[in-house]
Amino acid sequence: MTEIQLGYTLVGDGHPCYVIAEIGINHNGDIDIAKKLIDVAVTSGCQAVKFQKRTIDVVYSAEELARPRESPFGTTNGDLKYGLEFGLEQYREIDRYCKERKIDWFASCWDEASVDFIDQFGVSCYKIASASLTDANLLDHTRAKGRPILLSTGMSTLEQINHAVEVLGKQDLILLHTCSTYPAMYEELNLRVIPMLRERYGIPVGYSGHETGLSTSIATIALGACVVERHITLDRAMWGSDQAASVEPQGFMRLVRDIRLVETALGDGVKRLGEREEPIMKKLRRVDTVGSKE
Repeated sequence: MTEIQLGYTLVGDGHPCYVIAEIGINHNGDIDIAKKLIDVAVTSGCQAVKFQKRTIDVVYSAEELARPRESPFGTTNGDLKYGLEFGLEQYREIDRYCKERKIDWFASCWDEASVDFIDQFGVSCYKIASASLTDANLLDHTRAKGRPILLSTGMSTLEQINHAVEVLGKQDLILLHTCSTYPAMYEELNLRVIPMLRERYGIPVGYSGHETGLSTSIATIALGACVVERHITLDRAMWGSDQAASVEPQGFMRLVRDIRLVETALGDGVKRLGEREEPIMKKLRRVDTVGSKE
């Protein structure tokens, strides 16, 4: 299985799981909240934080932006979308702060102009969201930047994933299995897709989770996931559409801790007599007709 360099870290079989704290839009348009979330990710032991970047009047139609929608930013959907979108000043501060805290950062870019905008910061990789998997022009534009790509595969058929992989090529590509419901129900997760994708494409595969609990995200490590991404929040009760499907600080600390425990427990797959088992064997095993010497 291919290994891929993401920022400070090698990702793939034989390397620790690359844990991403998806900040997304949970900063609620406030750079101070974003920095607090970065701090939580660092303290938890994450390797990266991720944001979302959109050119609002490209991604959304005028009719969609004019649609009534109450939010802290105003009374239309446009007020909300513009209020949540960070600009150059905020991303310069994000870039500076992540370098100071020694954590990778990157973004899901929903349009070509956003890819160009984020590229000026020399990010470790790009994320392509599930909603963009069938946008061949965006895939081509992102690949042209020459950086590793993480591609989420939610709400997609195998035929659509095949096409996306064909467009992007397998070089420096990581697929992320996901279910694009917020929050996702356990019966929707279908985690056995992870080893299927690994075998089908022969490239690293990870998991982007939107469920409320932690156990299923941790379980993906045993299925071969080399990346785990979860949304992060300071408080699930905060205002915002993604907060309910996000993980709070203490939960993120448990998530990373338990991922590392599972990695340790998986071992190397070679059956052997453990050193600490030997005295117990001698004490408890009465007869050994297989291992006896005559």
